[in-house]
Amino acid sequence: MLKELSIKNFAIIEEVSVSFSDGLTVLTGETGAGKSIIIDAVHLLAGGRGSQEFIRHGAKKAELEGLFFIQNAQHPVFQKLQDVGIEADDDSVILRRDINDHGKSVCRVNGKLVTIAILREIGGSLIDIHGQHESQELMDERLHISLLDQFAGSKIHRAKESYNGLYQRYIKLKKELASVSDNEQQIAQRIDLYQYQINEIDAMQLIENEDEELQMERKKFQNYHKTFERISAAYEALNGESKGLDWIGNAMSELEDIASFDESYKEQAELVSNSFYSLQELSYQLKNEMDESEFDEERLNVIEERLAAIQSLKRKYGNSIEEILLYRQKIGDELDALVNRDERIQQRQKALDQVEKDLEVESKELTLIRKKAAKKLSEAIVVQLRELFMEKATFEVIFKSTNVFDKNGKDDVSFYMSTNVGEPAKPISKIASGGELSRMMLALKGIFSKHQGITSIIFDEVDTGVSGRVAQAIAEKIANISRSSQVLCITHLPQVAAMADQQLLIEKQVMGERTMTKLTAVTGKDRVQELSRMMSGAEITSLTLEHASELLSIAEQRKKISHV
Repeated sequence: MLKELSIKNFAIIEEVSVSFSDGLTVLTGETGAGKSIIIDAVHLLAGGRGSQEFIRHGAKKAELEGLFFIQNAQHPVFQKLQDVGIEADDDSVILRRDINDHGKSVCRVNGKLVTIAILREIGGSLIDIHGQHESQELMDERLHISLLDQFAGSKIHRAKESYNGLYQRYIKLKKELASVSDNEQQIAQRIDLYQYQINEIDAMQLIENEDEELQMERKKFQNYHKTFERISAAYEALNGESKGLDWIGNAMSELEDIASFDESYKEQAELVSNSFYSLQELSYQLKNEMDESEFDEERLNVIEERLAAIQSLKRKYGNSIEEILLYRQKIGDELDALVNRDERIQQRQKALDQVEKDLEVESKELTLIRKKAAKKLSEAIVVQLRELFMEKATFEVIFKSTNVFDKNGKDDVSFYMSTNVGEPAKPISKIASGGELSRMMLALKGIFSKHQGITSIIFDEVDTGVSGRVAQAIAEKIANISRSSQVLCITHLPQVAAMADQQLLIEKQVMGERTMTKLTAVTGKDRVQELSRMMSGAEITSLTLEHASELLSIAEQRKKISHV
């Protein structure tokens, strides 16, 4: 339920905070007082289209915030929050939307910034707003099948799970079949292209990391002369006359001589001796490298050509030899699939034919369940319509079988009704009378509100154009709906206001040179006064006060009876 609503600098509202209760809350007041502004604010809070025109004159931005309490831990809003990475408290969701003077919106859910689309998706699972002339979900024929399935309950849910598993397999097979059944000319071109690319890659006989090793070898050739000069200089420094080894040899002899009569020098003598022989061995290696060293210009040319060829393949097929080889494997598999496509087509077609047979069985089961549910739904809605004094109205669920499988099977479902004897049933979206449309919508909502999981339902003057016993019936119907979902209702009917669990009076006031909206909870004698005003207009008499008091008493009695 919508527990708290805060509105700041929105239209003619400077600042309003209001708490809502369970059950039915009605908003009453004179025409133009700002009742619909409250609903507009909730509509924007749920992701409706906004603009800078909503901002109160002189303000920089409008601020809207709503706190929702959700008692059902399995409510779909929690999954939606999880899907977009928003943490949810155990039983509450906070929506906030700021609209700045450039028309831009900043939206938050539980304090986290979100897009308008996400706000709309989350808000749509919490709030359902109905206006008299708006085309709502219940009037959208495309959604009638999902409404019927909601009414059918767990039985069709199990059947749809079984069907949907097959349907996903069916879609996958159709895509695979379409993929291998492409235009023959295109397939021939792809085969030629893949064969050329495979031949080009295979001709290189690539080895992983080969390019890195070649680059190291090339670098050695490029620095050959510098390397030879440095090795020669190192050899000369060790083996030249009166150079390194001669001096170290002298040091070794001197220390060995001392060690012969003073063992404390034995360790130093061995250390110098080991170093001498190690350096002597190194000098032999350097001499050998100088003798065997040869600059191979032909080998350098081979390396350059090989690296250039590898670089050419990289430009076409990948940034590394590993990526080139992976691409080769990929197109090899695709080439094999194309060359053997006839066999693959036969295999997939056979599998598709079997899945279609299974889908046909499952879809017939769905149709059977839906038709049984449709009969019960029709009977339930006719009862609802009779309670709303549409005794002659009929309701039908029309099935149109299609030849194509979709996510719902093969059924195309539409709700039809007739409001007058002798008139054929028509789609409910074609019903023209405002009063009949209001009652039809309330009848449907009376059935589906228990199945849709909506937290708050808002009726914006859906009772326009009715009076007398129909008005009383509508009042009781709205009150009944409020037992399964919180209902907020703007009304001019005293019968509806009398059935409310909470009544809020909206008034327009002029303070200084500014107009603003004031919202006040109406209780006790004030409520009798407000109902009296709704009945008689500007002039309130003792008779209208008496009538208002009686209307409240009757409403209380009816609510008690309906709760039993």
